[in-house]
Amino acid sequence: MPFLDDSLTKTSIRKESTIKTMPKDYDIDKLDRQILSILMRNAKKPYTEIAKELYVSGGTIHVRMKKLEEAGIVKGYNLSVDYALLGYDISAFLGIYLDKSSLYDDVARELIKIPEVVAAHYTTGLYSIFAKIVCRDTNHLREVLHDKVQKIAGIQRTETFISLQESIDRSINILDEEEEG
Repeated sequence: MPFLDDSLTKTSIRKESTIKTMPKDYDIDKLDRQILSILMRNAKKPYTEIAKELYVSGGTIHVRMKKLEEAGIVKGYNLSVDYALLGYDISAFLGIYLDKSSLYDDVARELIKIPEVVAAHYTTGLYSIFAKIVCRDTNHLREVLHDKVQKIAGIQRTETFISLQESIDRSINILDEEEEG
C-alpha cells in the first residue's frame, strides 16, 4: 500500500515513517485501552478526571498518552462539528476511477489541496479511491467536481453519492467485556 508524504499540508494521512518508528514490542495493556476508550467517547475529558475514574495518578495518564502518541497509536485530536449548521449542507461520497492504480500517490496529493475533500481511502473493488466531500449546496458540489476533482491528471472518471442523512458516526469499542467495568 502506498504512503504519502504529507509535507504539503497538515492532514491525517499516514506517513511511512510513522509505521517504521512504532515499537514492535509495544504492548497495549488494559489501562491503555481504558484511557483510549474514555477519550474516544469524550476527547475533552480532563486527564485528572480520567485518572480518578481509573484509580491512577494524573501523571500516569499523561505518560501513557505520550507513549501512545509516540507509538503512533494516537495520531491526533479532532473536533467533531455539524457541518450543516455551519452552512455546509451537502455531504457526498466520491468513487474515483484512476487511469492506473500506480497514480494513487499523485492523485491523493492533488486531492489534499481541495479543502472540501475531508477524507480519502485507497480501496479495493470498483474504485481506486473513495472520498468524502463536504459542500455548501449542490452548486458548490458541482464546482468542486467539475472545476477541481475532475481536472486532476490520472482521474479517469468519478461517481458521486449524496448522503441524505448520517445515521452512525462513532468510534469502535476497544475494550473487552471484563475491561468495561
